[in-house]
Amino acid sequence: MFISTKEIQLLYADTDMMGVIYHANYLKWFELGRTQLIEDIGFSYVSMEEAGYYAPVYDVNCTYKKAIRYGEKAFVHTWVEAVDRLKTVYGYSIVNGNDEVCAEGSTTHIVVRKDDFKPVQFKKAFPEWYQKYEEIKKK
Repeated sequence: MFISTKEIQLLYADTDMMGVIYHANYLKWFELGRTQLIEDIGFSYVSMEEAGYYAPVYDVNCTYKKAIRYGEKAFVHTWVEAVDRLKTVYGYSIVNGNDEVCAEGSTTHIVVRKDDFKPVQFKKAFPEWYQKYEEIKKK
């Protein structure tokens, strides 16, 4: 299984009144991690869109375990949890500078055509990308 790691820049604007990172930011960090993983293996969302497709979020889950505060370090670890002909599930772990798990989650994506948002088979639209996910996914 391949795991991509990306450091997260914590901004003061991302905090709530208690100096804790606001919970919705974790979803942005999932996207940050997913984009990094895709780039790490040699693909890009831009090329997908240029080919006439999107990969919208179909489902998202996040479990919060420990607060991250402004001034701390944070990282997102991302991997392919599962892939099949219609959907891809990405797994995430947000950790602090002490490698303590602060949040865990997943997002499920489908590939759709840009012009009508009809789902298409990932394997048919992007066979090389699909094959790479098969190789690196969690076993």
